[in-house]
Amino acid sequence: MAHFAMRRPSQWRYHSGLMSTPTPRAEQLSSIVIDVAREVGIHQVCEVGMERKDDGSLVTESDFEMQRKLRDALKAAWPQHDVLGEEMEFEEQARAIKQLSDGVFCVDPVDGTTNYANGFPFFGVSVGLIDQTGAQLGVVYDPTRAECFAAERGHGAWINGMPLNTTGGMEIRRATACVDYKRVYRRLSERLVASPPFGPTRHLGSSTLEWCWLACGRFHLYIHGGQKLWDYAAGALILSEAGGIARTLDGSELRCNTLTKRSVVAAADETLYEEWSAWINQNMQDTGHRR
Repeated sequence: MAHFAMRRPSQWRYHSGLMSTPTPRAEQLSSIVIDVAREVGIHQVCEVGMERKDDGSLVTESDFEMQRKLRDALKAAWPQHDVLGEEMEFEEQARAIKQLSDGVFCVDPVDGTTNYANGFPFFGVSVGLIDQTGAQLGVVYDPTRAECFAAERGHGAWINGMPLNTTGGMEIRRATACVDYKRVYRRLSERLVASPPFGPTRHLGSSTLEWCWLACGRFHLYIHGGQKLWDYAAGALILSEAGGIARTLDGSELRCNTLTKRSVVAAADETLYEEWSAWINQNMQDTGHRR
């Protein structure tokens, strides 16, 4: 059962003068994320200042402004928790992840920056509260559709305050898959193109939203060759609390204690995951890779 009443995002308001609860909750965190996104104005899908990072990806002025304002708001509400942001220097990120025992907010200020910078309306803001045992709380906000996804570990997931559940009982051959062909092993990618076990495919360029779209039934299968902590910290929890399953390509858990990229294999329910995982395992063996 949700901890907060069903509301539209426009009704979720955070005011810095209000007393915060000692433990962050979904409604409070959602309100902060929504308010900051609206203050920065990223729903307008326009950008003037951008540059390329060392890995070739784009970063914009809004990425830095969102990160700064989110960090300030989160620290004001819950000063006991450090903040780890995608656009921080690596040394800052490494220091923050050492504080997991105290809980750390993991922030992706604008996920899908290339989409955002080019006017393609598929990008999101992600904040996950993580500790040594994994993600405890996650919020992903889609400003162009005014959809706010949230989850609390052990208490469920929601979209705009309404309970969120994955679509179960789907046959794999009818399932829609979200596939990141670019980052999957080349030979496995070729198999996925030549003889896929599923139906249609999609890949829209924002990992944090892709997790949430899987959680609400817009996709049924997911595979990605390499995500950073801020890509999955909130989204993987939302999927799990909605009823989905996610692991790495080698079948291990997606842990929140590393800055190293992790592969992702996920599905809307356990049965579908087992079929999907078995197909991947067989095809990786056939192409000379072992899980």
